[in-house]
Amino acid sequence: MELFEYDKPKIVKPGKFAPLAERMRPNNLDEFVGQDHILGEGKFLRKAIEEDSVSSIILWGPPGSGKTTLAQIISQKTGATFISFSAVTSGIKEIKEVIKTAKENLERYGKRTIIFIDEIHRFNKAQQDAFLPYVEEGAIILIGATTENPSFEVISPLLSRTRVYTLHALTEEEIIKIIKRALNDKEHGVAKYNPDISDDTLSFVASLSGGDGRVALNVLDVAITSEKPDADGKRKITNDTITQVMQKKALIYDKAGEEHYNIISAFHKSLRGSDPDASLYWLARMLEAGEDPLYIARRMVRFASEDVGNADPQALLVANAAKEAVDFLGMPEGDLALAQTAIYLATAPKSNATYMAYLSAKKEVRNTGYLPVPLHLRNPVTDLMKEEGYGDGYLYPHSYENAVVKQEYYPKGMKNKEFYTPTDRGFEKKIAQRLEFWKDLLSGKKRDKED
Repeated sequence: MELFEYDKPKIVKPGKFAPLAERMRPNNLDEFVGQDHILGEGKFLRKAIEEDSVSSIILWGPPGSGKTTLAQIISQKTGATFISFSAVTSGIKEIKEVIKTAKENLERYGKRTIIFIDEIHRFNKAQQDAFLPYVEEGAIILIGATTENPSFEVISPLLSRTRVYTLHALTEEEIIKIIKRALNDKEHGVAKYNPDISDDTLSFVASLSGGDGRVALNVLDVAITSEKPDADGKRKITNDTITQVMQKKALIYDKAGEEHYNIISAFHKSLRGSDPDASLYWLARMLEAGEDPLYIARRMVRFASEDVGNADPQALLVANAAKEAVDFLGMPEGDLALAQTAIYLATAPKSNATYMAYLSAKKEVRNTGYLPVPLHLRNPVTDLMKEEGYGDGYLYPHSYENAVVKQEYYPKGMKNKEFYTPTDRGFEKKIAQRLEFWKDLLSGKKRDKED
């Protein structure tokens, strides 16, 4: 079966014309860079790989984070038959063939089979279902790799029988480490070209790679091989060289440095200042410089509660919808959802009343410490709880006119606090009127209805 690679495939370094990222693919865990949270010394997955005791797992992470490389390393460490195929080119027929082979290995030779599925999220429900009984009975060990959230893309029964390991985008420091390894490798790397590249340019490459090690290596490969050597035989690589290779202007933007925080601050303040045009400018600055769009979406979700709040409760829904749209569409298609939301938030009525109210509530909790919940507010789930007085005296608001009744909701001995003071802007004006109406009712004032 040509689609599959059987048994313990030897890692053969690609030829000289293969991309640098492929030539520099690690052979073992010691060469693997990043993902220390799951592969560091003493971590469970590392021990499982070293002891050849890997169970069914899902490797979830962004492109270039090392999912396929990790699977190849597992293939070298295991005594099991290792079968690898791609969800892009395989269907039910191929799945049945590979499962048949796995069952024969187990029944005839008592040998386990590890099946690695790259881009498992591309399999539909029926295709994923085909693996389920064999994973459950232990006939196969499944390793799936995906860039998509497995909670949505892997069927629940299969997900419950695997362990999900999340791989993170590589840090700039990790990418620089990968680049330096390639720069110093004469056989498979680019050392033979005698490159001259400063630490500043290394950082520049890393900052533009988006956490993807392959992108960094392949950009470096093109930059070095296309540059002519100088009189000393060196190939000088500068930021301009890298920018030309990337075919776009690299904006000055360090996602871990001051400029990152400066620009997100300018964006936030433009939204708060109700300036949609400035908000769009700073949004474009971030996106064009390679900022994570989900980071921007999360900041707008926060802004919707912190600076718009109940003046326009719809703002939180709009911001969250933008996050979902970006997650669903990806980039660049998700950019308009972010732009639309930025305009909505900038032009919405503003209120920080929710933000200030919660700050006050937190301060009160820290000052008063633990105070027991009054018995009448406790839920009497069991007979014993009822005997202890749980729920006694609780007044059910829906049994009263206007669904409001005078009742103590604070712990015993604690004075009533007024944390939330709505503004007179947007929907909060209506909230303020309602609170005033209830206050009058509870104090005995006669009012027919809310204003």
